[in-house]
Amino acid sequence: MFVLGVDPGLTRCGFGLLDAENGGSPRAVAAGVLETSPGRATEDRLTDLARDLSALYEQYRPDVVVVEKVFFQRNARTAVPVTQLSGIAIALAGLRGAHVRQFTSQEMKLAVCGYGAATKEQIQQMVTRLLHLREVPRPPDAADALGLALTYLRVAPREERWAEALP
Repeated sequence: MFVLGVDPGLTRCGFGLLDAENGGSPRAVAAGVLETSPGRATEDRLTDLARDLSALYEQYRPDVVVVEKVFFQRNARTAVPVTQLSGIAIALAGLRGAHVRQFTSQEMKLAVCGYGAATKEQIQQMVTRLLHLREVPRPPDAADALGLALTYLRVAPREERWAEALP
């Protein structure tokens, strides 16, 4: 099973793909960022990112796409385009038949680091350890995306057991 994490961002959209076959330890297949120029119109940047995400989905054909759930922070002006990008990532995954999940940043930090207010550096270090990587994923957006995919792999089995146990 391929699980793709997406950390939506208009300037840097992080992605991280894990291979979780046969119930063994997940293996990082790819991680990085899709970038756009802050000087371009938001509409053009969203179009470019939609095209890049579509190509990424086509290349890796993930079974599951995990997108960070966006919530408004202090700056609603930047949160709105990020929310739009999140919707694009979700819709593109759904159109390809991938199972889609969302987790907040705090949920990911808790699942990966055991602490919902972990720093970017702590996430990078834990992702490196948990995936047995030789190098720390950079930039932090790539580590966050891998962390989202890891969160799904840690949470989904428990959710399935709960669903089976309920009438």
